[in-house]
Amino acid sequence: MTPIQTEVPQRRGTPQDSDGTPVISVRKLWKVFGPKAEMVPQSGELCSLTRRELMERTGCTAAVRDVSFEVSPGEVFVVMGLSGSGKSTLVRCLTRLIEPTAGEIVFEGEDIRGADARRLRDLRRKKFSMVFQHFGLLPHRRVVDNVAFGLEIRGMGRAERTRRAMEVVELVGLAGYENSYPDQLSGGMQQRVGLARALAGDPDVLFFDEPFSALDPLIRRDMQSEVIRLHHEVGKTMVFITHDLSEALKLGDRILIMRDGMMVQCGTGDELVGAPADDYVRDFVKDVPRGDVLTLRWIMRPAQPDDDLDGPELGPDVVVREATRAVLAAEKPVKVVEDGKLLGIVGDEEILSVVAGQTGGA
Repeated sequence: MTPIQTEVPQRRGTPQDSDGTPVISVRKLWKVFGPKAEMVPQSGELCSLTRRELMERTGCTAAVRDVSFEVSPGEVFVVMGLSGSGKSTLVRCLTRLIEPTAGEIVFEGEDIRGADARRLRDLRRKKFSMVFQHFGLLPHRRVVDNVAFGLEIRGMGRAERTRRAMEVVELVGLAGYENSYPDQLSGGMQQRVGLARALAGDPDVLFFDEPFSALDPLIRRDMQSEVIRLHHEVGKTMVFITHDLSEALKLGDRILIMRDGMMVQCGTGDELVGAPADDYVRDFVKDVPRGDVLTLRWIMRPAQPDDDLDGPELGPDVVVREATRAVLAAEKPVKVVEDGKLLGIVGDEEILSVVAGQTGGA
């Protein structure tokens, strides 16, 4: 039986040429604000206190508490949480715009907590770039000169940096606006300039700190799609901060959910929706249309001896919504097959239980 031809996009965070070595490894990271902050991570008693208890006892606030994760080459890694969850503090710690209190931040094999000021400048100029919510464009400079600003700081000659700036201006869809000034552009176009400026230096990692929060919903959606398009084209590793679950699910290969400075759960979108770690995550994902996120891997059932296994085939990572028509049209259960191995089967009952309006985690 010929497999059903359903296009399944490869996970952006698992490039085929990756050797599995993380670009970023964060281990037991803490950021504590307040007097004698360095004492908090060293004390088991203080570590166990709630945010309010810690403030009352010590006058300190732990904005990031014992967070550990890894980011793979080419991955879009999203950190999500409500206001005050510590997500923006976390991303600033990763670039040492804020100094961590304790823990390790290993970037391409180097613990950058040990980097001196000169090394940090070198890393920020060549290895990673940030895109902020507030664009920070220079109002007296044209688009092309704003984009080339980082290259100018590096000491690159005018002709070369202008050539590179024009390349990324075209890449982000601003061709024809290179001679405009920031106040002549819409908010979305200004953010494209910020994105082009970050890309111009060809960094290994792009950090986004809620870059689209101030944009109108339609422009924000366009910019999300732009990030996805650019990621497919340039393949950069990205760490993206957001408070918006729909944005996280749209962009992220994996999502880390934070609460009160702590990591609550880290996983793919279907893992968060299909197996929320606790009631906090379950409440976050309760309104997510499950058929838009869950894959056949989550709804398939084991094949039984009396099942007719002469039906068509689909892969386990096909999203339920994309598989619905094929499964309902098939006269026999669809086999879920990976690398020639039968994992399970999916029929009308499994599909309809998901697409009939159910939301939230199990």
